[in-house]
Amino acid sequence: MLHKISFIFLLFIVTISCKKEASITLTSENFSDEFQGDCKGDDCAKVTIDYIKIQGEKESVNKINFTIGSSIIYFLNSDLEKNIRATTISEAANSFLKAYEIDKKEFPDLSPYTAEVSVSNSYSSSDIISIKTSFYNYTGGAHGNTALAYLNFNPTTGAILTKNSLLKNKKEFISFAEKIFRKEKNIAENDNINSTGFWFENDSFSLPESIGFSKTHLILIYNQYEIASYADGPIEVLIPIEEVKPFLNF
Repeated sequence: MLHKISFIFLLFIVTISCKKEASITLTSENFSDEFQGDCKGDDCAKVTIDYIKIQGEKESVNKINFTIGSSIIYFLNSDLEKNIRATTISEAANSFLKAYEIDKKEFPDLSPYTAEVSVSNSYSSSDIISIKTSFYNYTGGAHGNTALAYLNFNPTTGAILTKNSLLKNKKEFISFAEKIFRKEKNIAENDNINSTGFWFENDSFSLPESIGFSKTHLILIYNQYEIASYADGPIEVLIPIEEVKPFLNF
């Protein structure tokens, strides 16, 4: 199996008012890997990844970069055999294309597999780095799979910031977010939260798996099948950052 691999590096500076650093340097990297067997153009299986890395020697930087890389590797190989043990993005991409090569031999009419990943900096401050990740893959079937997620980091330690560590009072914030959700989706206060077709477990509003931040908003992102069907697509709720400040730990 032959592959065509390209790397494009673009260096840019994001200045933030950190307690210990005046700025962070991000490297935008583009990686593509393509199966070049008996196929041409769009008939070839492809992997395309656009992602960022933070430059620096600090342990916190290494932790953040490792987590970003691990999330990409996990996504690329999550649908493959459990014995896949890729440790780099290149290895994970190769495993993805190798799986297609094997399946194609068994099913000659198989449509080409596709994996697309985009990782970008959504928001950076002295208290948080919020990374937006977008994933799409197709490994056969009626349609591909799409997922959006945010990775929130403590800039000083490089640790992942969970919802519990981000929110002062999670219970109060859930009640606050539910009011906004109901207003946006035209669900009356006294109506069941699932009355218009949503799938909240136990008919009770809950926060999504992923919460992110931009300069102006807190972002709730419900992926397909999380609270609605695939056809409904990802459901995004934007809450002005000024309104959520009382609930945040930063």
